[in-house]
Amino acid sequence: MRKIVAVLLAALLLLTQVFAAAEESGAEQTEYTRLVVGHTTQMKGDFFTGMWGNTTSDIDVRVLLHDYDLIYWDSLEGMFNFNPSVVTEFLVTEEEDGDRAYTMVLSHDLFYSDGSRITAWDYAFSILLQIAPEITEIGGGPVRKDHLVGSAAYLSGETPYLSGVSVGGDDMITITLDHQYLPFFFEMGLLMCNPYPISVIAPGVRVKDDGNGVYLANIDETLTEPVFTAELLKETILNPETGYLSHPSVVSGPYVLTSWDGVTAEFAINEYYKGNPAGEKPSIPTLVFTLAKNETMIDQLKNGEFDLLNKVLNRDAIDAGMELIGAETHAMSNYPRTGLCYISFCCEHPAANSEAVRQAVAWCLDRDALIAEYSGNYGLRVDGYYGIGQWMYGLVYGTVDPPMKEPETAEERQANEEARAAWDEIIETNLTNLTVYTADAEQAKAVLDADGWTVNEEGLREKEIDGEKVVLDLTMVYPEGNTVAAFLEEHFVPALAEAGIRLTMKPMPMTELLHSYYKQGERDMDMIYVASNFDVLFDPAVQFQLDEDGEPNWSFTRQSDRELYDLALSMRQTEPGDVLTYVQRWIAFQERFNQVLPVLPIYSNVYFDFYTPVLRNYAVAEHTTWTGAIVGAYMSDEPPAEAEEEPGTEEIED
Repeated sequence: MRKIVAVLLAALLLLTQVFAAAEESGAEQTEYTRLVVGHTTQMKGDFFTGMWGNTTSDIDVRVLLHDYDLIYWDSLEGMFNFNPSVVTEFLVTEEEDGDRAYTMVLSHDLFYSDGSRITAWDYAFSILLQIAPEITEIGGGPVRKDHLVGSAAYLSGETPYLSGVSVGGDDMITITLDHQYLPFFFEMGLLMCNPYPISVIAPGVRVKDDGNGVYLANIDETLTEPVFTAELLKETILNPETGYLSHPSVVSGPYVLTSWDGVTAEFAINEYYKGNPAGEKPSIPTLVFTLAKNETMIDQLKNGEFDLLNKVLNRDAIDAGMELIGAETHAMSNYPRTGLCYISFCCEHPAANSEAVRQAVAWCLDRDALIAEYSGNYGLRVDGYYGIGQWMYGLVYGTVDPPMKEPETAEERQANEEARAAWDEIIETNLTNLTVYTADAEQAKAVLDADGWTVNEEGLREKEIDGEKVVLDLTMVYPEGNTVAAFLEEHFVPALAEAGIRLTMKPMPMTELLHSYYKQGERDMDMIYVASNFDVLFDPAVQFQLDEDGEPNWSFTRQSDRELYDLALSMRQTEPGDVLTYVQRWIAFQERFNQVLPVLPIYSNVYFDFYTPVLRNYAVAEHTTWTGAIVGAYMSDEPPAEAEEEPGTEEIED
């Protein structure tokens, strides 16, 4: 398996190439002012935060509109760092009780798109807003900030201020991490925070700090009732015409939103944007981002209707795109996905809440055949909660070298030898302890028999649960227009029927499907066919919500498993820098996940971006989104000059 993975990834990543002939010297250059980008996932319009959903296309838009995060992921170093565009100085101190305080001095030249200055108060407001109970009242999911000192006391009303965040003037903010949350493997990632304009989202409200921590207060102190209410946020955030969720008017990112009609979004350069962590500023005046269909998008690219197709994963579309590359008319980049496609179970329903039923469903899906039909050689089956683009996956399969320090003492050499042996064992066994669920109706029947599911007169399995007869007559929704439906109807539905499970498949518009997936209303389905990508800060523990009895539930499925939760916590609580221990715990988490199956993993894949050859310096593989890569890209007929090697610049190995 390791050899297959290495060969596949190496071959695909080496495919990236640009075929563009240089213009004759002195030829007139075209002025490019517009780039049209197509994506197969329709935007939902959640352009503010992930508190109302996390569609990959919406995440892309957020990267365009919101920036100046305190922290950024340095893909070259593989670690979190302070954002040099934002943080000019910092100090880390540890309190007597083990709490860790990060004090950051901010740059003076940070401005929103309307020219108003961004200060430390904007970052404090961002934190207070994201944890506010009022977000729940208007249908959102507040961001958990358990890592902040004083968060529990603030949210419970025990204290009127959040002591873990303090502001020392316009240019200084301190964020203090609770020692009970430490160690945390991605510790600096806990400081990630974008600024948001309080004047737009909460007019009449300001952030104060009287020395104990930050809190929200009325600007007009004569008012007896708080201005910051759910009613206010419902209007300023959720108004379909002007709300900040879908129409953020004042932003901090490289672009501003100029129009959004539910399908297509258009953007213009934010003239006040100072640059990303690399100091890059956008140069393409107008971006248009819209829906693309697998069946037609390559022809549209060829005809000039699209300039860039992002995250292409359909086999036929990729093959058609490669023909353009072979004809040397377009350019291409590819990169392994950090997420996966899966079937999510709705475990609030007793049938889906049965581990035996979830396993039986897994034994009825020929995932390898589905991948061959839909993704071809560009996808790989996954048996856990991971994507082939994650660094953990590369380490486990030996396609990424484990980090090893050069030893200077005998003790360090001994430690290195022990670590090397541990890494060799990981690479040798990788994920072989995970069950590979194949199309095996007999296995499905055996699992259901063992759990007491009997066959009724209709040929369907049934069982009494909590005094109620439950029949395995299930419904699965899938994105409307998704071509995988034909395969599932032909192969998956009959296999389930053979095991005694009736499955009705229903297409659903993507926006409605995601509304159901994120549990933003009652759900009348048992399964949802969906896909998602992971954040760089991989922390599955945040996927769990504790119910009133303290039981952890996988948030979007309602599946509860204490052991899986504990394994997720163990992964999180690894000391920063201890990559070996983190990966060992990551494997243990995958093994348990593979058994209880909150979701049924199907495949991860390599993404392909096809684009006009005049798009230059489009380094999408080094960024998490096309929108991150587009800031440093530009459009020109003239290919970039090849760098000349200067004497004495060779890399020296010792």
